[in-house]
Amino acid sequence: MNAATPAGAAATLPASLRFIERDWLSSNQITGFDDDAAIVVDTGYDKHAALTVALVRRVLDEAGEAAGRPMRLAGIVNTHLHSDHCGGNHALSQAFGCQLTLPRARAEDGGDWARDALPLGITGQRCQRFRHAATLAPGDTLRLGGLDWRVLAAPGHDPKSLIFHCEREGLLIAADALWENGFGVIFPELDGQSGFAEQQAVLELIATLPVGLVLPGHGRMFGDVRGALERAFTRLDAMRADPRRHARHALKVLVKFLLLDLERVEAARLVEPVREAIALRRTAALLGMEFAAALDWAAGELVEQGQLRRDGPWLLNA
Repeated sequence: MNAATPAGAAATLPASLRFIERDWLSSNQITGFDDDAAIVVDTGYDKHAALTVALVRRVLDEAGEAAGRPMRLAGIVNTHLHSDHCGGNHALSQAFGCQLTLPRARAEDGGDWARDALPLGITGQRCQRFRHAATLAPGDTLRLGGLDWRVLAAPGHDPKSLIFHCEREGLLIAADALWENGFGVIFPELDGQSGFAEQQAVLELIATLPVGLVLPGHGRMFGDVRGALERAFTRLDAMRADPRRHARHALKVLVKFLLLDLERVEAARLVEPVREAIALRRTAALLGMEFAAALDWAAGELVEQGQLRRDGPWLLNA
């Protein structure tokens, strides 16, 4: 399975695109300029919404200064509706008066995105409500940065996620389907649904695309697509061979995310902010553990790995 690279594929971004690398609480953003109008892909987490607005405003101002005319944010596109990718939707749409475009399959689920975007009731995460004006589906074309991007389905991490491929420039907006060192938690598998097979198919699809530069949902841009795919296939094979390994990984990821958000919590009260979080409860059940004990185990593992630290009765993000 080899990722082909087209002649002249981009080693750097075209001038019409900007890549904003964030931390692991907020997804990265990609902004594309077409004349004086810009579109941003994904918007980060609710906690960082004000920072997201400031970062996008700075990108608009810098592009406007270089072009000698004002730039406006005309739209937001979401690859998928997880809270770290759509948590800034409300703030950006209010700040810039722009419209939202969602994956069509997710939009058909309903309109209460504070409920459906993996927030409090599922993972203990937050997301302000927002409304969409348009949708994208596999097979559509997204116009971004003066370039045409083919819209592709990317089930696995999220069954209704999208990724975007620009063949002309050899670019891939990969969301959480492919990072430089892995991919996102396969959430359907935590709910007893198929997700590993779908993630395998997405990686195989990416391997057929002419890609010279990947713009992932988390982490830096990278050009070693073949190496990233090899690491992703190896990781996925290990998860499929031992689904409990994936469940353990998922539980630690979700607890780490919680501490990235809260920054500190009393260890004895770790269960309280996620008491109703369905994904964490189901993951604990997959591991055959009582909920509070599972959270305590995950926190202990993260402390050993240096991802969290203890300070007396407190558990803190490291």
